Amino acid sequence: MTGKEVRWGIVSTAKIGLEKVIPGIQRSKTGVAAAIASRGQDKAEAAAASLGIEKAYGSYEDLLADPEIDAIYNPLPNHLHVPVTIQAVEAGKHVLCEKPIALSAGEAEQLLALPKGRLVAEGFMVRAHPQWIRAREIVRSGALGELKAIQCFFSYFNDDPENIRNMAGIGGGALYDIGCYTMLSGRYFFDAEPERVVSLIDKDPSFGTDRMTSAILDFGQGRHLNFVVSTQLTPYQRFNLVGTKQRLEIVIPVNAPQGEAVEIRTDDGSVLGDGAIQTETIAPCDQYAELIDVFGRAVTGEAPLPYGAEDAVQNMKILDALFASAEKGGWAAVG
Repeated sequence: MTGKEVRWGIVSTAKIGLEKVIPGIQRSKTGVAAAIASRGQDKAEAAAASLGIEKAYGSYEDLLADPEIDAIYNPLPNHLHVPVTIQAVEAGKHVLCEKPIALSAGEAEQLLALPKGRLVAEGFMVRAHPQWIRAREIVRSGALGELKAIQCFFSYFNDDPENIRNMAGIGGGALYDIGCYTMLSGRYFFDAEPERVVSLIDKDPSFGTDRMTSAILDFGQGRHLNFVVSTQLTPYQRFNLVGTKQRLEIVIPVNAPQGEAVEIRTDDGSVLGDGAIQTETIAPCDQYAELIDVFGRAVTGEAPLPYGAEDAVQNMKILDALFASAEKGGWAAVG
């Protein structure tokens, strides 16, 4: 590395990389988008030219072999997350991998055996966004009283059979794509792990993916998280954290607009119909740039990595339990 600069290589020209993460790297304080790879040289060169990236590679292997690249961002389809992350670490790179990091906890556990000198993390940008950080500060302050219930709804409509989110064999479906955020919110805001889960899945008859999943996660001590996620409903997202004194509402909890202000709201319920809502504006930011800097400071040794491979394995254990619950039709223990 050159000083505190982290030089990033991006494997694939996936939409989230081109539209969200690469611009985030370019806006970050610590990172440089130095190279991009695709399975075709022409496609890689076109992406590099449009985004002002110095190097373009026609194979992932050539990018991983570049000694000037410090870290890899892996936004490949879900079934390729673990194998390509392993390749990258074995090539001496740190890796930030898109969520979900694997298709099962067992697959994710392979990452725990990798050399400890290279960092691996799952790309949950929401945990770097000031609105989530501020919301947890409010929870921890006791302003909500005892946080007892979290309610999450997250949906979008996508019935394109060619879209990877609708391909069951490579990790498509609502739980993998967006349910991971809703269950993560419980871990983050309760500061605890779920003990058991129960879920109900509606599968698309053609795709075989879960197009709608509803679930309850039991965090013990009377703390419940319930969510609905869907890939075939009206686009909507809203998280509510409800305590014994107040509730807190995160208006755009996951896809917060890059570079725009957002709101969190608190309400003590003294006036029904939202009449007692108090609004707090969170200053404009880019949550992808924030995540890149969290990871970048860990790479350069300026700060510890808050969430590593072990955290990613725990996320997969919860997703495994949610799938298992729906399959057997009852509660499933986590882990």
